[in-house]
Amino acid sequence: MEKYVVQNIQRPDPKLIEEFKNYDVSTVYEAQGKQGLLGHQLKPVKEGKLICGPAVTAICYAGDNLMIHAAIEVCKPGDILVITTIGEGVHGMIGELIVRALMKRGVQGVVIDAGIRDVKQIRELGFPVWSKAVYSEGTTKTRGGWVNAPAVCAGTQVNPGDLIMADDDGIVVIRKEDVKSSLEAAKNRVEKEKGTKEKIENGELSVDFYNLRETLQKENVIYYEDEETFKKSLLS
Repeated sequence: MEKYVVQNIQRPDPKLIEEFKNYDVSTVYEAQGKQGLLGHQLKPVKEGKLICGPAVTAICYAGDNLMIHAAIEVCKPGDILVITTIGEGVHGMIGELIVRALMKRGVQGVVIDAGIRDVKQIRELGFPVWSKAVYSEGTTKTRGGWVNAPAVCAGTQVNPGDLIMADDDGIVVIRKEDVKSSLEAAKNRVEKEKGTKEKIENGELSVDFYNLRETLQKENVIYYEDEETFKKSLLS
């Protein structure tokens, strides 16, 4: 297969991206039909961050970061670099120097299905990174791959220009063709949750306003008035 770098990609409307930043990963994931979550193994290096922006993808061979260096050149301000590998690996694929280079390009953050290093320095720089490992093992820079090719990162398809949102709950991808509909669905979900919060504040029980009593009955869940009654049922 031909190895390549696509230098320019189509990105969603920046105004829509900014609107997404009013929400969070769990809300967007639920709103788009429980779709788009990247694997739970990817964890934030520093908690309390939320990023949302277009994906620039880099597909590397495990243990070789040549294509990350190639990707830096095509990144634009606001992008999120999504890195995946052919073959499993936990090498420190990026560290302080690459992070500084990405910051210089205005990149929002990195999502990498591999390892990183220089964590202390990255935290001090305040640069958001989600990775599956922290490991000092170094890399080579000898194997070509792909930049801005369709990629599978942590088990989920990510295409160049798709929106990536990441926070403490995880990472979700919003397909670029679904950006408007997913945003509208997120707005509707938040409005619906306002009503649910009011019910909770008024003392209503979720088992009632979600109509769960019927489900409990169908599942043959038995209610006992107290422990004594329960213990007697065990002896009968």
